[in-house]
Amino acid sequence: MNPDRRDRLRDAAIAVLAEEGGRGLTHRAVDRTAEVPDGTTKNYFPTRDAVLRAVAERCLEQYLALTTRLTAEPGPADREGLTALFRTLLENVTGPGRTRLLAYLELQAEAARRPWLSALLDPMASGDFAGFEAAQRSAGLPVTPRRAATVTLALHAAIPHLLGGGP
Repeated sequence: MNPDRRDRLRDAAIAVLAEEGGRGLTHRAVDRTAEVPDGTTKNYFPTRDAVLRAVAERCLEQYLALTTRLTAEPGPADREGLTALFRTLLENVTGPGRTRLLAYLELQAEAARRPWLSALLDPMASGDFAGFEAAQRSAGLPVTPRRAATVTLALHAAIPHLLGGGP
């Protein structure tokens, strides 16, 4: 199967899931969004679970690309640098990362009923916990795993608020 078309379908599925929610994620909706002939998505991803898996895998790929880019740069040197990093990450929520994060939250809701999906999403959360702890250490803060987890959970809690249009 054509890998470019597969990625196009996965990106379209992310867009559909972000815009229409879990109920709107259908093979037909993905076909329309990807502007491909009817039935194309079903050929690549025959079941709804296969579409959900494809979306989760694509979200993970995009997350890993972002974290790879961020970890290639030096960590924050001080509190101000850490604050700037967190600000940049939170601005991404309402900017270029908005669609992926909306889809991710929809996937999390689906994962409550599909444990296999939760296993696909777990690397993103565990990556955040490790990455935010490393960033706090880099900034010279007296960090413990518990403090790092508190910061990570606070940032995660801000995401739905920002996606919903909060200040």
